Amino acid sequence: MTSVHQHKHSGGVSNETGHTAAFAHPARNLDALSIRPGDTVADFGAGSGAYVLAIAQKMKGMGHVYAIDVQQDLLRRIKTEAHKKGYANVEIIWSDLEKTNGSKIADKHIDLVLISNLLFQVENKEAVLAEAWRILRPSGQLVLIDWSESFGGMGPIKKEVVSREKAIQLAGKLCFSLYSEFRAGAHHYGLIFTPVAR
Repeated sequence: MTSVHQHKHSGGVSNETGHTAAFAHPARNLDALSIRPGDTVADFGAGSGAYVLAIAQKMKGMGHVYAIDVQQDLLRRIKTEAHKKGYANVEIIWSDLEKTNGSKIADKHIDLVLISNLLFQVENKEAVLAEAWRILRPSGQLVLIDWSESFGGMGPIKKEVVSREKAIQLAGKLCFSLYSEFRAGAHHYGLIFTPVAR
């Protein structure tokens, strides 16, 4: 695990910059996804927990939401917030998703894996996608949300941007097939993939 991970925020929203509303609207983006009460969902790089809490709310306390991140302080905050809101279906997992079996979740256990604003931050993108494939049920979905470009430094630096085309290519290499797309905000793309048997 490199120290660079410790300094960058991960997950769907940056609470340091206050850009949340302008860039990603978790509840609105979740409307594009087929998350149902009772589903099992994993948020890779949960960050400040905006998506985790929105998913927990959408599932009406049923099912299970795993918040997975390398930063323990953020996970503690998510746990506190979930407890305050009465979401008993949220579980936090401290983990480095670039490692083999990094999520610590059983094979073929998850209905939906969300990876939002994380790909541009990790060095081993293939490992993260391979881990998503491992834990997804054959009927499950992978959702990728990321910056479509740098936007003059507002987003990630130019060389770290994972373009929509690059994301589709990477996912294809790791046995995912593009299922559909949705508008994830003015500066982000949203892609939905299904796992393909190896």
